Amino acid sequence: MEKLPREEVNLRLQRLRLLWQELDFAGEGIFIFSRTLIYYFTGTWVNGVLFIPQAGEPILMVRKGLERALKESSVLNILAFRSYGQVEGILKDFGYTLKVAGVEKRFLTWELAELFQSKVKIETLVAADYLLARTRAVKTGYELERLQRAGSRHHKGLYELLPARIKPGFSEYEIAKKVWEVFFELGHAGLMRMQGFGEEIFLGHISAGDSGNYNSSFNGPLGLRGVHPATPQMGSLEKIWQKDEVLSVDVGFCFQGYHTDKTQIYYPKEWARPKVVDIAQGFCEEIQEMAREKLKPGVLPEEIYVQALELAQKRGLEEGFMGLGGNKVPFLGHGIGLFIDEYPPLARKIIDPLEENMVIALEPKYGLRGIGMVGVENTFVVTKDGGKCLTGDTYSPILI
Repeated sequence: MEKLPREEVNLRLQRLRLLWQELDFAGEGIFIFSRTLIYYFTGTWVNGVLFIPQAGEPILMVRKGLERALKESSVLNILAFRSYGQVEGILKDFGYTLKVAGVEKRFLTWELAELFQSKVKIETLVAADYLLARTRAVKTGYELERLQRAGSRHHKGLYELLPARIKPGFSEYEIAKKVWEVFFELGHAGLMRMQGFGEEIFLGHISAGDSGNYNSSFNGPLGLRGVHPATPQMGSLEKIWQKDEVLSVDVGFCFQGYHTDKTQIYYPKEWARPKVVDIAQGFCEEIQEMAREKLKPGVLPEEIYVQALELAQKRGLEEGFMGLGGNKVPFLGHGIGLFIDEYPPLARKIIDPLEENMVIALEPKYGLRGIGMVGVENTFVVTKDGGKCLTGDTYSPILI
């Protein structure tokens, strides 16, 4: 099994601690509970608690998977524990008595939070989620290499391989199976993760025709019917892609834990599409290029979002931009990495300047009543020259 290099662990800890000082974070140490963030700092995905002090070696306390952690992680302090009642004693053994500690709150349920507080006597617990999100927002070279490999496979699957395997007359569900077929051939991990509370994803959204405007509870602009009300992901077996409909395929690719996001639009060759379709698609591609040019260090995420809204209003295209009705979302894109939905979103009030090697999914989309959704989405690295696309350099719809 691959082992996260010790040098990589040190880079991540170094960035965390630099931001710790920059943000004047009050915690004397940070407790991390989610398996994905435990993996980020240790290289192993186990059930446990990770304690990161302001200085010195982290302590990984493992409830399940100790032998795996010892094989996979280069962290020096790895030990077994069974309950939160042992945590305080373990920390004292390492010389830590805490008055103020940071806690990763996002992934800790109310029940477990109360249990932790009852067992670990610390005067003050403060949320560390913003500090952790800022730390992970800038990718290391190790992470970028995996994201590049995910992105190239993502593009190959949707642009080169999938078009030969789908056609009008297929159901959304059948198209979803073809996407999975192609993606598994290319090394997709088969699992994708989201950090938003209650959000789930399985492949993504396959929406034919007006399915693209179907009422959605997912925090994205593209609507879909999904497999079933209990599993509103992928696509419907009942909804058939017709010869006079747009097909929107908004799916993620995961390679060795890292995600890219991409939307590809497909048109039937024989479709005499209304002029409004080309207007909306062209506008979305224009917005993506505008935003791509602004993906530079120092630019504010809010600035990019507001400029996109202003351009939509100027063109009289605000109604369907970023979704119709209740499907409209208040962002233009989002960070991405170990989760699909990472910091920073391109949205109002997000005024932390972009930094080099952040990775952002731009997704300008447009909902058309009675027609569906068109648009574009691709994943970019922030560079001094603007966004560098990881998911291909061809963005227009593909004729099938």
